[in-house]
Parts: sequence; structure tokens; C-alpha cells
Amino acid sequence: MILETYGGAGFVTGSCHILRVNNKTILLDCGLFQGKEDKSGENTRFPFKGEEIDYVILSHGHIDHSGRIPYLIKNGFKGEVICTKATKDLCEVMLRDSGSIQEMECDIKNKNRERKGYKLLKPLYTEEDSKRALKYFRGIEYGEKIKLFQGVYIKLKDAGHLLGSAITEIYIDDIEDGEEKKLVYSGDIGNNHRPLIEDPSKINNGDYVIMECTYGDSYHEKEDYFKELMKIIKKTIERKGKVVIPCFSIGRTQEIIYILNNLVEKEEIKCKVFVDSPLAKKATEVFNKHSSDFDDEAKKLLRQGDNPLEFKGLVFTESKEESKAIRKYKEPAIILSSSGMCEGGRIKYHILNYLEEEKNSIVFVGYQSPGTLGRDILDKKEYVKILGKKISVLAEVHKVPGLSGHGDKRILLDWIESFQKKPRKIILVHGEEETRLAFKKELEKKGYCVLSPEKGCTIKL
Repeated sequence: MILETYGGAGFVTGSCHILRVNNKTILLDCGLFQGKEDKSGENTRFPFKGEEIDYVILSHGHIDHSGRIPYLIKNGFKGEVICTKATKDLCEVMLRDSGSIQEMECDIKNKNRERKGYKLLKPLYTEEDSKRALKYFRGIEYGEKIKLFQGVYIKLKDAGHLLGSAITEIYIDDIEDGEEKKLVYSGDIGNNHRPLIEDPSKINNGDYVIMECTYGDSYHEKEDYFKELMKIIKKTIERKGKVVIPCFSIGRTQEIIYILNNLVEKEEIKCKVFVDSPLAKKATEVFNKHSSDFDDEAKKLLRQGDNPLEFKGLVFTESKEESKAIRKYKEPAIILSSSGMCEGGRIKYHILNYLEEEKNSIVFVGYQSPGTLGRDILDKKEYVKILGKKISVLAEVHKVPGLSGHGDKRILLDWIESFQKKPRKIILVHGEEETRLAFKKELEKKGYCVLSPEKGCTIKL
């Protein structure tokens, strides 16, 4: 059994790992690179042929895990993409949106290239490519053990990171050495006590564990993030400002809506909440469809007739005209918009409109990859460049780490130490290099055998 790492190794985005076993090839995630890796052209390069992949096992719908599946299919993949049913439905809206963005960004670049007489570019994939890709998806239930091929079975457990997110247990009867093995792919491990979704599932055992470590060197602040967010909102509203929250349309937006629903119903905040993302509206509909995957608290609210994803003053905007009209709204307000790292979408315009006013607040509720606009603002650079304009960072900038979709060092250690027997090897992925090395040392002190492969590494298991 051979593992090859082609993304999310030494950095966070672009998750993509190959497992070669019993003369078949499994791809664990196929995500888009973001930030500096995207800018270096990594998204256009596969170090393998699409037709050699028999299965894709998709941990969840976030674009850094799912975003190159349409491109894989364009490059010859004809197998099955296996994921939970909720992930399949989320990918239906997310990948089509991603394809539309690929086309739009390509058109913008080509206008400039055409003027200069350069060769025109083609998008990585189109919205139509994404629609075709969905035919390859197969959604299964949590806990359902299915046979992939001779000697290999899989089971998905709730990862607590996003609706439908999964930890994958792979049961293997290895014909090469006649040994039975179990490999666990963590995907992204969520925080405990998150709004809407269950805590990450504990796993009893595994010989090999491919484990994320996004926050493997730090602890999220213990302060109640509900109170922290409320404090920021109240202060901003008092000074007649706008609270701008860049957040992923799928997952984080719904969790923020849930939190705001609670605050609005208690009359602790009184202002309009704009969700400026057509994708977020569609994703929220998918969340409502899969409410059976919600945690007990959210299910209890639903039984009482209170949909936690709806409240008075919540406004979803779809058209560009509706989006532009937000700027004309002079009263204090909360604006949620994507992308979460401010790299594309409507959030750039809201940052452009509100970053240079001290009365406003920019609130980050998720990881910001190096090289992204979000990271530059979070690092409180004096100026940032947005849509060709040099903008001063004058608004208050906040980070609410308790709202992160990723577990911190404490949660990651608790997850791996819940195994009844130490794995033979832990392979660390999905972490910046400094973070990964720090978490590796922490695990080694506890007696684990730990590998931290670079992109392109091959490991025999």
C-alpha cells in the first residue's frame, strides 16, 4: 500500500492524496489551491492522469478539498466520487459556483490579454463542466460500510467541521503482504460545541492516520465566542458602523446566522443582517434539507417551530443590484459575504467600501492563508491593494478564533489520543510548515511515530 501526497502537504489548501492499494488507485480529496499556491499555477497541474484514478473519497464540500474535481474529470477521470449525501448536495451548488467564478475571472484576464495581443486563457473548468461532474457523485450515509473493490471497504464518520464533513475509515486486506490494515483519513477535524453540527466523532483504532493539523500549534481563546462576537457587534453599532464578516458561503455563514438568530431573538442586537451571497442562500437551503444531521440543540429548536436559520431582519441578496444597494443603506448593519479569505466574490467590494472608516469592524471567523487579502488585513498591514486600489486599513480588525471550523491543538490531541491503541504512523497534512513541525514534536513527545511529508512524497504503508 502506497500513499502519495500532492496537496495540503506543508501548507493548508489544495488537499489531494493518492492511495494505491490492491492494484487500484484512490484519491483522497481533490481541492483547489488558494493564496500563494494558486498564484504559482499549482491548480493547472496534476502529477497524475485522471484516468488512472478509480475512486475519489471526498471528505467535505469546502473548495480547498473539492474544487478540482471537475478539472479531474476533464482530465479523464471516470470513476465514482464518494461522500456523504449532504456533501453531494452542497457540492452541487458550490462547484457550479466555482465554475462560474473560473469563467468570470478568465474573462477579466482575457480582456487585458487581448488588448496586449497575448494568447487568450481558458478557465480551469466551466459551470457546465461542474454540472457534468455531479453525475459522478455517490452520496452515502454516516456509518454505512461499503465495499469499494476486492479487499477494500470504507466507512464515513462525522468530522464536525461542516454539514456532511467526514472522517474516512478505510479497511484494507492488503494482497501485497497479506496483512489486514486500517487507514484513517481525518479530513478537517471540527471544533467542539459548534453551532448546528455535531462534535467530531472519536475513532477507536487505526494502523495509519492521515491527520490535519491546521491549528496544531495554538489554542483558540477560551472566551465565549458568542459573547466576543456580540461585544464587537454592539460596539460597532453604537458608533453607527458596519460589521463586515468575510465567511465561507457554506458552513461558516450558516453558523453565524444561527448565532445571530439567538442574539436577535433575545433582542441583544437590533439591526439588519445582510447575507450577500447567492451561493450562501442556496447552501442554507441545503442545510435545511439535511437538518437530520444537525446537533441536538438545533433539532430541539426546530421541534419548537423555530428555524435557527431564519429571523426578522435577515436579508439574503442575490442580484448585483441588491448587492450594490447595501452601500446606500446608512443605518448600522451586519454584512456577511464570501469568500472567507477575501480572495474573490462580493466581499472585496464590501472591504473596499468599509475598510477605510474607523467606525466599521472587519471580523475574521476562519483561517486566513498566507498570500490572501484576508491574511494581509488580519496582519494589520498599513495598506492593502483591492481591485487595483491602494486602501488604508483603518477599520477595527478582529479575529474570533472560537468560531473556527478547525479544532485547536487541544482538540486535535484529544482526538488522536481517543484511539484505544497508538497508530503505527501518523502522517501530518493540512498545516503550514511551522505549525506542522511543532505538532509533530508534540506528538513525538507522547510516543507517536510521525511523518510530515512534503508535496510529491511517496510513503509505503
